[in-house]
This record gives sequence, structure tokens and C-alpha cells, in this order.
Amino acid sequence: MNHDIKTHLTDLMRAALISVVPDQADTDIVLERPKQVAHGDFSCNLAMQLARPMKRNPREIAKLLLSEIPKSPYVGKTEIAGAGFINFHLLPSAKLEVIRRILAQGVAFGRSTLGGKRKLQIEFVSANPTGPLHVGHGRGAAYGASLSNLLAFAGWDVTREYYVNDAGRQMDILALSAWLRYLELYTEASTRIPFPPNAYQGDYVRDMAKQMKIAHDGKYVRPAAAVLQGTPGLPDTERTDDEARAQRETHLDALIANAKALLGEDWNYVHNHVLTEQLEDCRGDLEEFGVHFDVWFSEKSLFDTGLVARCVEQLEKAGHLYDQDGAKWFKSSTFGDEKDRVVQRDNGLYTYFASDIAYHLNKYDRGFERIINIWGADHHGYIPRVKGALTALGLDADVLDVALVQFAVLYRNGQKASMSTRSGEFVTLRTLREEVGNDACRFFYVLRKSDQHLDFDLDLATSQTNENPVYYIQYAHARVCSLLAQWSTHPDDVAALADTECAVLNNPHELALAAKLGEFPEVIESAARELAPHLIAFYLKDLAAEFHSYYNAERMLVDDVLLKNARIALSVAVRQVIRNGLVILGVSCPQSM
Repeated sequence: MNHDIKTHLTDLMRAALISVVPDQADTDIVLERPKQVAHGDFSCNLAMQLARPMKRNPREIAKLLLSEIPKSPYVGKTEIAGAGFINFHLLPSAKLEVIRRILAQGVAFGRSTLGGKRKLQIEFVSANPTGPLHVGHGRGAAYGASLSNLLAFAGWDVTREYYVNDAGRQMDILALSAWLRYLELYTEASTRIPFPPNAYQGDYVRDMAKQMKIAHDGKYVRPAAAVLQGTPGLPDTERTDDEARAQRETHLDALIANAKALLGEDWNYVHNHVLTEQLEDCRGDLEEFGVHFDVWFSEKSLFDTGLVARCVEQLEKAGHLYDQDGAKWFKSSTFGDEKDRVVQRDNGLYTYFASDIAYHLNKYDRGFERIINIWGADHHGYIPRVKGALTALGLDADVLDVALVQFAVLYRNGQKASMSTRSGEFVTLRTLREEVGNDACRFFYVLRKSDQHLDFDLDLATSQTNENPVYYIQYAHARVCSLLAQWSTHPDDVAALADTECAVLNNPHELALAAKLGEFPEVIESAARELAPHLIAFYLKDLAAEFHSYYNAERMLVDDVLLKNARIALSVAVRQVIRNGLVILGVSCPQSM
């Protein structure tokens, strides 16, 4: 059989449809796997879809369809159930055929042509390079990497991209923070410049300051009086009112302006130093996490090439901008946004939104046929203004999909951990990985739908029990490896199993396991369509449960050679599908545990 069972059954139903109602021949035929085993292997609701156009009872239509379904060597029984469902019960040989396919296709089993090799770009993580990645970023990284692997497996030509915010105020704040810490290394405590509470506080900032001292000694030291000249005083740090917050931001901006004036060209060194250090830390952290990017795209390049200015000019010429209070506003409310947005301030500086419009235009210019942005759930309101800007530029906004990711919340010893990069009180992704391991991180992060809240249970992630899903799945893989070592002195040589006669596998555990294996290609396509790698995690948990149940109920290495080899072939097929799924999720496949 050259195509899968589901396609075969769809063809059977199509033939019956054409015979019974030729004028409805284009009706979509949907086959689903029933939740209850008693309802068969596949169920079709075509009779109920036809009830309205035919103006007949669905069960009567189901009888007509059944009478016209061609004979099949793979179907043992068909029946009508409920309001008019047509249920298919496959022959054991049809269920077991998947074993041969898996062993023959190996790492390619489950691959789909859904994407048609079309160019797709996924942009994810894209955290400001102002500090180490924290556990919240980790979820976006795991989801983005798994989704990229999934869509590549489903036939898309995937480009993984990280957008580097290297041109904004946050980078200026980080550069100032490191420089002020550098000045502290040369200044008595009593005469130090008060470190702003809204600057970056973490130890990594002090580390960068020490690096500057080692490399350049006192080259960048400037007198405190000059640094503070003209800056408004800091309000009481205990105050949390809006006025106090605004005063602190004004003070910070004045310090940045003074630093730039005092350092001149040397400011570029400080700025580039902190950017390079943080980007390298971020890149290394992600690589260790198994998250790789094809492109690291610089926001600054959008300004250097003039694309931001050209975008704003294009929007203005098309009548989508207006001037108010010296600023240029995009009419985003026309496109479904809650209000209009500034693209160029009264001081001539472009907003982050303006550079984001230019970045998306650049994506279209690079010829991507589909674009997926992975954003934090707090960016939900940003979607209509970006799509509105694309429409205003004459582009097809439907090319862009946005997948939202809720930040994961880490609980350690029952306490919620803070993750604020500005305060320095955050749990880094690197710390989490060191504590629970990459595999647990990657799997637990995608164990829930991306836009659902996730509490990261450290106790469960580090446990070696059946309650820990990643351990449970990996243990199934390791069990097969152990079984193969007992079966043969050359356990990696399983090519001969491809021709194993599997008809001897006839007990309920074996048929259920074979049926579960047959679902994998369907799970891949469903997960790809829904941008939902968590569906693969769920599937692997169920597959591992089926295998462990089978392994515990039956003896694998029986005296009957035919039965023994058939059971080994089935087990190897399970191992292959677990491998294929875990590779997509970025989780390792240990041979022993």
C-alpha cells in the first residue's frame, strides 16, 4: 500500500459519494479516530454533512453510502452509529502494515508535504540584549525551536530568525549602567554617582564593567561632577507614584545624554562592548539549549539602510499618516487598532513601531511566503497595528501569523521567582537548565498550548518516575534499546526486521500499539496546521504508555522465533517514532537510563 490508510478510506468515501450524490462530489470528507475503541478505527460524518442538501435523514444517507463503498483489502467491517456516523474497523493486517512502513522509512516516517517547500520565516525569542535570558524567554525559545522543527518536518522551507533590538533606548540604558559601574571601580564610595534604580542592576553589569577596566584601565573615567551636570535630582526611591517614575526616567535620560557628550566616540565602544557581550551570552545560552538561528537580524541595519525613513515616507504619501503636536501618527485605528500610533516623535526620532514596520516590510522583500512571529502574550494588542501597517503598505497581511506565548512561571520550594531584568532579580534560563537539564526544559516548556499559563514544576521535572512525562518517554526508548541488546549481538543492525512477518501479532496490546503508531503522520499534520508542538508531546506520552503496558504484559524474547522477531520489529518501530517525535521537540533519546 503506497499511501496511508486514512487516504485510502477517504478515497473509498469519495467513490461512494460520487455514486450516491454526484452533484455533491466536492464535499469535504473528514475522517477522525473515535475516542472509544468500540467505535472502530476511523469515523466519518459525511452522511450528516449531506443531510441538509439532500433533505433526508442522515442514517438513511449513511445506508446509501455504505452500499456504494468499494471493497477494500484493509477494512474488516463498516457500520452506522449514532446519528449517522460511518465507522470503519480495520483488519489486523492493515493496522500492522505501519510497522513495515516505519522500518523502511526510518527518520522520514511521518514527514509531510503539507508545506510544499514554500519559504517560511519564524522569528522568535528576540529578547532585548540587555541581560541574560530568563526562564520566561526559555518558553518562547523552546516553542519556537520545536515549531520550526515541526514545520520543516511538515514540508516548509524554514528560516529561523532572531531580531536584535540594538538601536533603542534600552541598549543606551545598559551601556550607561555598565559605564557607571566602571566609574565605581575608580571612585571612593562616598563620592560615587548614585546608581539609578531604573538602570540595570544585575551582577552581569558589574562583570562587563570589570572587563572594560581590564582592557582599558581608566581610559573612560570622567569626573562625577561632569556626569551629573544638569541632571535633575532623583526622587525618593520609595515613591511609586507616576510623577516619581517620570522623574526617575528623566534623570536617567539626562545621565545618558551627559555620558554620550563626555565620552564622544568612546561611547560607541561602551555601547558595542555591552551589546557584543550580551549577544554572545544569549547566543551561547541558546546554542547550549539546542536552539539555533539561521539569521540574527540587526534593528540598527534598518536605520542604516534608510528603510525606516522610506517606510514612513511611503505611508505618508499613501495618506495613512497625519501630523499632531509635531509628531507623525499612523492611522492604525482605521485598520482595527484601538487608537492611532506615533511613528515619528516631535524630536524627529522614529518609534520602535516605525522600525517594526520596516522590519516586516523587509521580511516580505526577502520573498517569504509565510511569516510567523512568536510574541509574548502581552503583545496581543500589537497585532492589529502591525497588520494594519502591512495592509497600508499594500501587502497581504494574511501572510503574517502571530503565535502568542505565555511566560512560564517557575516555582522553587513553593515560592514564585521574580524575573525582572531591570532589577537584576531574575532566574536565568542557564540556571534552570543546570538544575533540571535541557531535556526537561525543552519538553516541559511545550507540554502546554503556547498561549496557556504554565507553572514550571521543578520537583516533577527532576523526578525519575512515571509521573515525569519526559522521563517516561525516554525510558520507553531506552527499554527498546535494552531489548535489542538482548535480542542480538548487533543491536544496531535492524535492517533485516523490515521484512519481518508481523501477522503473528494479534493480541489487543499489539494491535492497539500498531494503531497508535499509525496516528503519527496525522499528528504531525494537525500539529503543523495548528502551530501546536504540544500535540506531539501529548502523542508521545500516549505512545509510551501503550508500549510500557505492552512490555509489562507480554514476554518479548519468546522461544517462537517468528513471534519474537515480530515483537522486536514492533518495538523498534515504537523506538523510531519516539525518536522522530523527540527530535522535533529538541529532546535527546538516551539508550540507557
